[in-house]
Amino acid sequence: MSSGLHADQEAYSKATLGTWLYILSDFLFFGVLFAVYAFFQDLKLANELYRLNYTFYATLLLLISSASAGLAGAYLHRRNRPYTLVYFLCAFFFGACFLTIECSNLVTIFNKGYSWESSAFFSAYFTLIITHGLHVAFCLFWMIVLLFPLFFQGIRPRDVRRLTCFRMFWQFLNIVWIFIFTIVYLMGVEGIYV
Repeated sequence: MSSGLHADQEAYSKATLGTWLYILSDFLFFGVLFAVYAFFQDLKLANELYRLNYTFYATLLLLISSASAGLAGAYLHRRNRPYTLVYFLCAFFFGACFLTIECSNLVTIFNKGYSWESSAFFSAYFTLIITHGLHVAFCLFWMIVLLFPLFFQGIRPRDVRRLTCFRMFWQFLNIVWIFIFTIVYLMGVEGIYV
């Protein structure tokens, strides 16, 4: 039995290390997108287009989703299946609400006649925001795939490993959004950008 436990711990360590390496590569990728956006930023257009109140609500939803995922992880490690499922489903719900608001903001800007081809600023803006949105959409799908076995088979060591890696990536996306909210939206509002 101890060899099985050792194998589970080794698999857990390898999986989390691999996730950290992937997060590091994604961090560098988003860093490049932020640099491009900062270079092409147009404060006048940003001030006209950004709906800061909706973006603020979206940020709150994503933070609540992050807290829910953290609580789910605590219950996951305690092998408490009902609370694990409830909190992960809450994280899914708030994450989906966030994504809906983010898409609504993009549709509003598209409806005003702006697209990737409008300027370098819009190309950088849409690339950054849509890349983050695609990451969130992928994570929401990934969450459902990972939770499905918990309904029928309970919490197994591989489920703990997989959901821990998922939570690490989910928290990373929330940190990226905080940077987006601060750099793109808050600094894009006239009077806040210094």
